[in-house]
Amino acid sequence: MQNNHPDRVIFTKEMRKTHTILIPNMAPIHFRIIERVFRNCGYKVELLNNHGPSVVEEGLKYVHNDTCYPALLVIGQMIDALHSGKYDLHKIALMITQTGGGCRASNYIHLLRKALKKAGLGYIPVISLNLSGLESNPGFQITLPMLRKAIAGVVYGDMLSLLHNQVRPYEVHQGECEKLLESFTDQLANMLNAGKGYRLREMQPILDEIAARYAAVPVDGKRRIKVGIVGEIYVKYAPLGNNNLEAFLASQDCEYMVPGIMGFAFFKFDNRLEDIKLYGGSRLKYAAVKLAMDYLGKMEQAIIRAVQKYPQFVVPSTYQHTKSLVNGVIGYGSKMGEGWLLTAEMLELVEQGYENIVCTQPFGCLPNHINGKGMIRKIVERNPRANIVPIDYDPSATRVNQENRIKLMLAVAKERMRAEEAAPATGQPALHPVEQPASQQAVAV
Repeated sequence: MQNNHPDRVIFTKEMRKTHTILIPNMAPIHFRIIERVFRNCGYKVELLNNHGPSVVEEGLKYVHNDTCYPALLVIGQMIDALHSGKYDLHKIALMITQTGGGCRASNYIHLLRKALKKAGLGYIPVISLNLSGLESNPGFQITLPMLRKAIAGVVYGDMLSLLHNQVRPYEVHQGECEKLLESFTDQLANMLNAGKGYRLREMQPILDEIAARYAAVPVDGKRRIKVGIVGEIYVKYAPLGNNNLEAFLASQDCEYMVPGIMGFAFFKFDNRLEDIKLYGGSRLKYAAVKLAMDYLGKMEQAIIRAVQKYPQFVVPSTYQHTKSLVNGVIGYGSKMGEGWLLTAEMLELVEQGYENIVCTQPFGCLPNHINGKGMIRKIVERNPRANIVPIDYDPSATRVNQENRIKLMLAVAKERMRAEEAAPATGQPALHPVEQPASQQAVAV
C-alpha cells in the first residue's frame, strides 16, 4: 500500500533532469559503486561525506533528542549539507531508505520532512528508497536492471571489504591495498554502467580476479589482534556513526572484520518468509521472496567459491550456517532491527577467530541493545574466549571514552596472545579468560 500524503512534495519527472539527489553515505565502498549505478540510470546523485560537530548540532536542533542516534546523524548530515551554501536548494532532492519493518528507521523519512519544514526547507522533495510500495514518485523508479546492478554492487562491495580488511594490515608496501581498492571500485562501476558484470555467470570470474589480486599482495608474517565489528547497521558501517572506528582499529595495528551487507539482506527477506509461514499471506509474495532468497544464495556461493581457493583467507559463512549458530541462544522471533542476526554475527566472528568484538550500540535502538549487549553473557558462556565490549554511540558520548574502552578490550586480547605465544616454550597452558584480573574480566563479559 502506498502511503502518499497529499501534502508531501513529489519528485517529478522534470526534477529528474534538473535536481541533484543527496544520499547519506553508510558504507563507503559499497555506496561508491551504487552511486555510479544510479548516475548511469539517469539520476544526478551525490554521496554526503560532510562530518564534524555541526552534523550532530543540526541533528539535535531539528530532531527530538529522544530519537535514535542514527536518525539524528542522517537527518543532521542532510540539514548540515543544505546549510553549507554548496547547493542550489531549489534544485536539490534528498533520498532515504524505508524498510517498512518495526524499526523506527521506517519513520526517518517523516522525521526528515518535519525537520525540513522546521528549517524552512519544506519545498525540498524527499524520495523513499524502498521495495515495499510504501511511497512512489513519478520521477524515480526502481527498475529490474537497476536493482540487479545495485545488488551486484553490494556483492562486489562485500567481497572487496572482506579481502581488503584481511590483507591491508599485513601489506609490505603501504598503500598497495588502497590503490587496489580504488582500481577495482572504478573498474566495477564502469563495468556495471556498461551493462556488464551483474549477471551471475559474469560475476564469478570477476570475483575470482579480485581474490587472486589480493592474494598476490606481498604481506608480512606478523601476528596481529583480530577484531570483529557488529551492531546496528548504520553505526556498524558508517564512519560518521562510529567515529571512524575502522581507522582507529587500524591505528592500533589490528586486523578487523565487518560482516557483509549481504547477510542483512538475507535476514530481511527471510523474515518475510517467516511472517508468511506464521501468519499467512499471498502465495505469490512467498514465491517472489523465495526467488529473491535463492538469487542471493547463488551470489553468496560465488563469493565463497572465489575466496576458498586461497587458504590464507577467512572464508565467509553461509547465511544458513550463521542462522544455525543462535539455536539455543535466542529465538528467531527476535527480528526487529538487526534482531537475532546481531547475536549470530558475534557467534560467527568468534568461530572464525575474531573473538575480540566491538558491539556498536547507538542510543535509542532497543532491539540492538537486547540482541547485542543483552546477549554477551550468553555468548561468553557458550564460548569463553569471546572478548566483547559494547560501545555506546550518542551525542553525549565522547570519542576518548569510546576509544579507551576499546583499548581495554585490546589489552585483554594482547595478554591472551602473549600467553599463547609463551605457552609452547614454558609448557604451561595459555591464560584462560576466567583467570584474567577482575578489572579485565569486566571488559570481557
